[in-house]
Amino acid sequence: MGGDARAHALAVVLGRTAEVTVCGGNSGMAAMGIDVTRAAPEDLRADLFVISAEAPLVDGLADRLRSRGAAVYGPGADGAQLEGSKAWMKEVVAGAGIPTARHGTFRDIGTALTFLRSLPPPWVVKTDGLAAGKGVLVTEEIIEAEDDVRAKLGGGAFGDAGRTVVIEEGMRGPELSVLAVCDGHRAVALAPAQDYKRALDGDLGPNTGGMGAYSPVPIAGPALVSQVMDEFVEPTLAALRSREIDYRGTLYAGLMLTDDGPRLVEFNVRFGDPEAQVVLPRLTSDLAGLLAAAAAGDLGNHDATFADDAAVCVVAAAPGYPTAPVTGLPIDGLTDVAALEGVEVFCAGVGEMDGRLVTSGGRVLSIVGRGQDLETARRRAYDAVGRVNWPDMMVRRDIAARVQEESK
Repeated sequence: MGGDARAHALAVVLGRTAEVTVCGGNSGMAAMGIDVTRAAPEDLRADLFVISAEAPLVDGLADRLRSRGAAVYGPGADGAQLEGSKAWMKEVVAGAGIPTARHGTFRDIGTALTFLRSLPPPWVVKTDGLAAGKGVLVTEEIIEAEDDVRAKLGGGAFGDAGRTVVIEEGMRGPELSVLAVCDGHRAVALAPAQDYKRALDGDLGPNTGGMGAYSPVPIAGPALVSQVMDEFVEPTLAALRSREIDYRGTLYAGLMLTDDGPRLVEFNVRFGDPEAQVVLPRLTSDLAGLLAAAAAGDLGNHDATFADDAAVCVVAAAPGYPTAPVTGLPIDGLTDVAALEGVEVFCAGVGEMDGRLVTSGGRVLSIVGRGQDLETARRRAYDAVGRVNWPDMMVRRDIAARVQEESK
């Protein structure tokens, strides 16, 4: 259930071993052969429901489906508050002793500004509620941080979602995404990925939902993944169980690899986007079986295995993203790009107008290159990017560039 590129990637990988229908979807998915329905999820019958986005999870869709006896991969509304409320997430993390940044939660502008000014740069200001990946400000400018606090707490930035803010001491270091499939008691780690949040090259511009990603991550070997599971994922599952929350779904740990070790940036309650687009296609094990076992509350001996290759995702966005993306722009070259060797294209903000595919949202396409190494995967991804077009298409040109240089 979902209309983004993550849902498209899920449909393709689940479709290796199962019949898949995407509830919602988008015109690009349908044009590329995915079975899409506009029916409401509650009106459908399936052996397994996979909820790909955070908003319906926070809204309790998993609970409603389970109440009628359906098998569902995705946490209930109680567990989904890990993403639905950053303040609640910090409370859980603190109780579990999980390493994270110094922080405070505020509803009053005055006390928020006092705490903000007590921190060294960079400053991090987060909306408490959901903001489609755009509710986080990271800045080296105290005036910008202060203005953001006033805008959010005053209701001008994100309405009710922003009337509580979490202010954090900024952490420095490379970021890392580790996604785990959970059955309420046990968790299975997927291959790590690294994503790019800022809109522009060089990590400049505003935060977005993600402009690209790559996997594997050379600095994140098996020992680090095991550490993340032991110190972040498992304690969180235990903390949720202590609150009588049966968490069956993805637990996505967003981490900063600081000089003092890994620190939690945030938890999300679904597969990452664009991380899913580089992690899931590399699976060599059965994703449908893995998620069905998690939904049943018994992962048993299920595990996740991955191809010994690399994937690089470049997000192609509409002009004006993330604040005011331009819709209705004709998309050229999509069919040709999807046919390239070593390339997969996943559709997000793709609509249809007068028989043509057009932009209908901010992040339009996730273009993924696969290869025996990151250099090959990156070359294929950007070659494909050069063959698709709409007016003033937005693309970062430095996805995986740094790690490629470091590996030489």
